Amino acid sequence: MEYQNKRREEPPVYTVDQPTTLLPFLLSSVKGKSRNNIKSLLSRRLVAVDGAPASRFDTPLAPGQRVSLLPASAPRADALPFPLLYEDEHLIVVNKPAKLLSVANDKERVRTAYHMVTDYVKARQVDSRIFVLHRLDRDTSGVLMFARDPETKALFQSNWNGMVTRRGYLAVVEGVPKPDRDTIRSYLVETDTHLSFSGRPGPNAKEAVTSYQVVKSGGGYALLDVSIETGRKNQIRVHMKEMGHPVAGDKQYGARTNPIGRLCLHASELSFLHPATGKPVTFKAKMPRDFNRVFR
Repeated sequence: MEYQNKRREEPPVYTVDQPTTLLPFLLSSVKGKSRNNIKSLLSRRLVAVDGAPASRFDTPLAPGQRVSLLPASAPRADALPFPLLYEDEHLIVVNKPAKLLSVANDKERVRTAYHMVTDYVKARQVDSRIFVLHRLDRDTSGVLMFARDPETKALFQSNWNGMVTRRGYLAVVEGVPKPDRDTIRSYLVETDTHLSFSGRPGPNAKEAVTSYQVVKSGGGYALLDVSIETGRKNQIRVHMKEMGHPVAGDKQYGARTNPIGRLCLHASELSFLHPATGKPVTFKAKMPRDFNRVFR
């Protein structure tokens, strides 16, 4: 069984090109609306920054961030600011936007996918909870799954590799890898500065396995269909860098270009055995339209 986010009319999106704040940016970007119109949209939380509703006039904006206008009927208290791909009594699957943390860190406690999905389920039943099953990097978009109950969480944690059959990604990399398909195996070691690199097998090294296939290329870039057998920290980013083809926009791991103002990495597919039925299911999130701009 396969699930994919349904086609819908996309709201207008405006990309920030210089540091500013939300109100002046909207006034200069949105045509046909007065200052009072814009203020009304903000007060009704009908403006989103990187997928998350924003109401403060002085919300800071940085280059590369994306501002969108939401439909007048959204967001409700029980609505998510990003696509909901699937939900039942055991699981909830979303399409996380780029530049949004999966879970809290020392600097950000509230603006996370975990916090937003928690608010979503609590709006309908105050004692509802969700549980983290896996994570995506802040700058990686795509399929992100949470458990709805402790039993489902425990089942995945105890047998993740047995239940998850594919974790697929789309990556735009600099240059065109040769050969056009391959599997990379190495042992990843994390430095004191939280960067990872391939090293010798040892107590602090974890095996990482990444397979890729070139889908298309042009303009000095290639689109790769990537599958990982292991979920190590920054695994794809490290392997692409060490192959000589870093993910576009990934300055931390050697990229020289940033064509769309974000890391060009998208979690496109998650396949696993459903914890209640045991049947295989697949959830997909379409490639961000920004990725296509790289090849024009």
